[in-house]
Amino acid sequence: MGTITLALLLTVLPPVGGAHLLCDLLAVMEKEKETCLESLALFNVSAATWFPEGCTGKWDNVSCWPPTPVGHTASIPCPEILQIITGTKGTVNRNCTEDGWSAPFPPVDIACNYNISDTEYEDMQEYYMHLKTLYTVGYGTSLSSLVLALVVLLSFRRLRCTRNYIHMNLFSSFILRALSIFIKDAVLFSVDDVNHCNVYLEDCHYVMIFFQYCIMANYSWLLVEGLYLHTLLVVSFFSEWKYFCWYIALGWGSPLVFIIAWSICRQVYENTGCWNINSNASVWWIIRGPVILSIFINFILFVRIIRILMKKLRTSDVWGNDFNQYKRLARSTLLLIPLFGIHYIIFAFFPEDVSSGTVEIRLSFELALGSFQGFVVAVLYCFLNGEVQFEIQRKWRRYHLRKYSWLRQNKPTVSNGGSVLTQVIQVSQVSQREARKNSTPMTSLI
Repeated sequence: MGTITLALLLTVLPPVGGAHLLCDLLAVMEKEKETCLESLALFNVSAATWFPEGCTGKWDNVSCWPPTPVGHTASIPCPEILQIITGTKGTVNRNCTEDGWSAPFPPVDIACNYNISDTEYEDMQEYYMHLKTLYTVGYGTSLSSLVLALVVLLSFRRLRCTRNYIHMNLFSSFILRALSIFIKDAVLFSVDDVNHCNVYLEDCHYVMIFFQYCIMANYSWLLVEGLYLHTLLVVSFFSEWKYFCWYIALGWGSPLVFIIAWSICRQVYENTGCWNINSNASVWWIIRGPVILSIFINFILFVRIIRILMKKLRTSDVWGNDFNQYKRLARSTLLLIPLFGIHYIIFAFFPEDVSSGTVEIRLSFELALGSFQGFVVAVLYCFLNGEVQFEIQRKWRRYHLRKYSWLRQNKPTVSNGGSVLTQVIQVSQVSQREARKNSTPMTSLI
């Protein structure tokens, strides 16, 4: 019965504030349960004296049934939690028979004016489990690839420049974002509780503050990437180090200002739960507003950069025919999309109170692209980077050269006292000396 009620709440409640209302209603049901158990502790004792063959009172997860003699019918109003949702004050009955309590009649869905099936709830649960698995795999893949990309960029001194420093900060923001997702899930869903309303670790507010900061910092560094590339294309000469200091302040400092303001407002105006449910739109826009603004600015930069690239391709003669021009333009566009996070613009201004089907599409789209975005960025801007590949190949050749030198010096000797490798080198040197002797007269004649 409790499962049916939970399914009802998950389906009927609207997306905005629905989870918060769900927790409030479940708190009402929990209070009803405590009151019922306290009263039954007294009534069942006295009822056993008056009618020992009767049915003892019980709590069936949604309703409280009083002790009833055999052959009598107990009538109770619809559970308070259903009355709040449907506004119907119906009555549910149960007979006390010699075999115990009968099934409720009329059925609760008819008496209390609601209609929902367990299969619908199970389908919804299965969908969200698949969604959680999807973004867990995505963020795990992104985390491992970003850590490897960051190590690669830090390992080569030749790759240390302003452009790659910005890429490294972007990688770090993606890494923090993935870690914050895993930490948040571990804290909010650390216990086996399907409601996730009242069971939280202490000081879980700090976890949500860290999570929101990592999300904002990630968007800020996406904006920094767009500003830097736009500056390279527009400004001829500029101090990269001076600009880089401003980029650091924008990427890591500006989110901190909004997070502090959000935390203060959350503590004063909406200090409920673990701060993971945003019912107050005014407080939520302290975070959502700057994020949408950064997406919008990046979209404008994206359009401007495409126009600049198109203009340069048309005026340059070194790019070849029109097909190659548009091919290069398309490739540049595809590279810029994951860098700037342009795909977020699709749902940035999407209303929250939409139908459940649209919400599912939106969640699938955002979580699928968002969770794997770090992996795509690491591949495009590190593993497929020509400079990075050249440095790795150079390091690999140097490693083989050192290995070859070590083998030449430590090769075991044969019975005649010389190694095979040494003999080959000596023969090669003799041949070279003879060649030089033979070529000397010819050189003097020339």
